[in-house]
Amino acid sequence: MKTILLASAVFVTGAVGVVGLSMDLGRAFPVASHFPEIAAQKGGRLLSGDPAVASGEAPLLLKTARFVVIAQAQAQDQDQAQAQTPSPSQPRTTGDGAPATEPAAGNAVTSPPVVDESALRYFAARGDTARLNAEIARLRALYPTWTPPEDPLAVPENTDRALEEMWALYSQSRFADLRTAIAARKAREPDWVPPKDLIDRMEVAEKRAELVAASTARRDEDVVRIGAETPSLLTCSDADVLWRVAESFGRLGRLQRARDAYDYMLENCGDAPIRVATVQKAAEVLSYADMQELLTRERTLSDGGREFDPIRPDLARRFLAEAGTDQTITVAPAYLRIVEQSLAEGGLATDALLLGWYHLRRDEMAAAEPFFRKARAAADSASASQGLALVLLSRRMPVEAEAVMYDWRDASDDARATYLAATATLLGLNPPPVIAQPVLGRIARATLDARDPRTAEQFGWYALAMNQPKTASEWFEQALVWRADSEPAAYGLAVARLRLDDRLGLAALKRDWAARSTRIDELGTRPAADEAQTKSARDPLTARAVADETPRMPSGRGVRLAEAAVDTEASAEPARGARRAAAGRRACRTTQDAVGLPPAQALVLGWCLMDIDRPLEAAKAFEVALGGAGKTRSDAAYGQSLAYLRAGLTGEAGVAATRARMDEGRRAELQAALLADRAISSFRAGRYRETILFLDQRTQFRPEPTNLMVLRAFALKNLGQRLDARRMFEALGETGERDAIRQLADIRSEERRW
Repeated sequence: MKTILLASAVFVTGAVGVVGLSMDLGRAFPVASHFPEIAAQKGGRLLSGDPAVASGEAPLLLKTARFVVIAQAQAQDQDQAQAQTPSPSQPRTTGDGAPATEPAAGNAVTSPPVVDESALRYFAARGDTARLNAEIARLRALYPTWTPPEDPLAVPENTDRALEEMWALYSQSRFADLRTAIAARKAREPDWVPPKDLIDRMEVAEKRAELVAASTARRDEDVVRIGAETPSLLTCSDADVLWRVAESFGRLGRLQRARDAYDYMLENCGDAPIRVATVQKAAEVLSYADMQELLTRERTLSDGGREFDPIRPDLARRFLAEAGTDQTITVAPAYLRIVEQSLAEGGLATDALLLGWYHLRRDEMAAAEPFFRKARAAADSASASQGLALVLLSRRMPVEAEAVMYDWRDASDDARATYLAATATLLGLNPPPVIAQPVLGRIARATLDARDPRTAEQFGWYALAMNQPKTASEWFEQALVWRADSEPAAYGLAVARLRLDDRLGLAALKRDWAARSTRIDELGTRPAADEAQTKSARDPLTARAVADETPRMPSGRGVRLAEAAVDTEASAEPARGARRAAAGRRACRTTQDAVGLPPAQALVLGWCLMDIDRPLEAAKAFEVALGGAGKTRSDAAYGQSLAYLRAGLTGEAGVAATRARMDEGRRAELQAALLADRAISSFRAGRYRETILFLDQRTQFRPEPTNLMVLRAFALKNLGQRLDARRMFEALGETGERDAIRQLADIRSEERRW
């Protein structure tokens, strides 16, 4: 709040000062150090006679394409002074008309400049010390040889009462009345000439009012044009005008010009409040990178501190906010520490949110989580809950994510999307958790309100897992109402009808989807495949192990391969190649027979089908791709092994892995997956010693993950090796493994009964 008030105070001060001193040049803009290629010109010649131009300084002028530097105001005043100085061709006379004696060459006496001191007298008469001092500074800048009165406040009042009234109108910004008064006097006194200083000030003040009005209305092109037409406005004496012009450049997208304006102010303006406010305003317009360059102009104070230290926390917050929406920005650690310290001292939820979203956008979930929790503790909000839910989802904790987001699910479209992602993930957990009826009810209501086909589909699979095919059928049907082209929902409906022995319904569904989905068309014709597709709903423990152990392609791999291999002409015709790649990705969501495709395109189709979880169709595409050579054949064998593993066909996966040479990493990955699948199959068959044997063999290729440790512990327990099983459950329980914790509690309960 303190810094905002500071900027506001500077704004008001600048506006008032310009009304009385619109021609004040302040510090001049240094030509040589900023724009050496630009020369200030007038009438085609360099204004070398102007002391400001000769020294490389002039006021700042902003044009539409770039800053240019001119010395128009000084030149006009200098021309006026020269006009009032006798021409060398005319003999000078004394006061009585006699010729004056010319000084000898080399002993010339410089005539004192003719200075319009009417404004000086007016401000002195009014006792306006601030404007009086500013006017003295302006006149000294224009006329270096001019000496101000020893006691400016003692300057005698204007004897011209009418002129004094005109200055009063000017000081009140009554410019229309001032013009009327000037016109009336000229009508009464044809020989009277209004002071040039008064006319110039009035015209500049009118231009300033026009510029401010254009800025307020956001007519940015007009703001820049008026600034270019009135360069005397663009000085440190009127910071508000410079700020407005810089903001207009920013809104026009000409950020380099905006940065130049702020840079000019920090280089030339010495007033501390103006400098601080300039940085505050620049931070609203410039990017993080540009601000770091601008801050290099910060000055060290006499006490050793830095001039922008009071606003450093606000700057750090603004930088974090910008980086929270732009992942390419890496904020300096110093700014992170400033906000962290502010959070520790003040406990503001806004500080916690800035830090949380900054880390989340960079996939630093462990760092983001505590900040979102602090934000919720300080002041729960949709943003804090959404951030925490996303962290929880990344940690595969959808139960907690759903609970966190439920109260905020309707706060925004993003909040609703996050909540539905949590519900879909919760229902899709493998093994399916036992969800309390109230939670299921509220998820169902939210799904119906949002008409979300993804959650409806997951409801169907969850119902199948709970052995409720009738309920599953209803949810799959509802998902198809909301999204008629959803092949996964149609396949789920087919599985549900198969489980219900609804042969007529299944046949009708096959007719509708035969041309679009091979797996729906073949459902019920291959018992082994059907068993593999539905066994996860009946065996949660082993299904979890299968899901966690089967190698999965990262999301988007099919897209990347398509961009690289779908069209050999893509390098020569990028646009054409991109269109064909996109068309290929869309095609794999319907029906596309891989037979007849070139091996490279069949490989792309296979990965695409894997991405949308259609492994049996993918295996057929990889079969065609095996007709290729080199890397294409190796990738096809690897892909086909993954497809069969995902479908639960371990034997076929093992055969596919031998059909081409693979690198050591892939070979080890597949071998580990095959051994894990065999261990799971042995466990289902009650062959627990064989389960332990396969798990031991697997450890030669990969470390044993938590899910297989749980399987090993259950196998040990079933073999009667309760002590070894208990030790494993205890170790797993310490990691938070819920199955192990529950089983350990059962073992201890049994021991107490003994």
